[in-house]
Amino acid sequence: MPSTPSCDARAAGDPATRRMTDASHAVPAATEAPPAYGRARRMVRLAANLAYPVVILCAWRWDSPRYVGCMLLALLWLQRVAGTGAFAASLRKLSLVDWAVAGALNCASVAIVATNSELLLRLYPSLVNVGLLVAFGATLANGPSMIERFARFTYPDPPDHVVRYTRRVTQLWTAFFAANGIFSAYTALCWSRESWSLYNGAIAYGVVGALLVAEVVWRKYIMLPRAQRTGAL
Repeated sequence: MPSTPSCDARAAGDPATRRMTDASHAVPAATEAPPAYGRARRMVRLAANLAYPVVILCAWRWDSPRYVGCMLLALLWLQRVAGTGAFAASLRKLSLVDWAVAGALNCASVAIVATNSELLLRLYPSLVNVGLLVAFGATLANGPSMIERFARFTYPDPPDHVVRYTRRVTQLWTAFFAANGIFSAYTALCWSRESWSLYNGAIAYGVVGALLVAEVVWRKYIMLPRAQRTGAL
């Protein structure tokens, strides 16, 4: 039986078909931009997150609270607009509580800009902690807990011991935000401008980093081995 020419061979002899084939192979090259765009947005979001403690740490050197308030307002919107990925997608599904927290922080930034009040600027880190306290605490009341939501990015259907563990971690962060919010307000009212900036722009974030490292160590070397021994995994 004679062989039939392949589609590629026929395409090779047809200039029009060849041009269409070349165009179809060029499409993937045009779709390489979105990943690069996504990386750029992630870098912008990371820069905005890192800029917040730097702004607070350096605030004591600037004589205009209004100027700092403008930067805080800009950072809020940068964090919102530049979000990418599953985490950002979940944050975009804001509940009524989330909207209230976001609105309160925006209003606080606008109030700093409008009044040029140093006291409002000093209280801003405390308001951030109160907002996080409300956001995390609301998930404890309504479920799933905030940390469980993050865990579901890796485990869409987490087992019971993971649900319990993530709830305890959420409770820990809720307690931290409550304590840190109170202490931050104390520094705003009673400490010098330099000491307030140092605590809220550096020391508090050192404590956050220590808590994050401690949780990872506990989970990796204690919680997971214990779950394996009991057959929970």
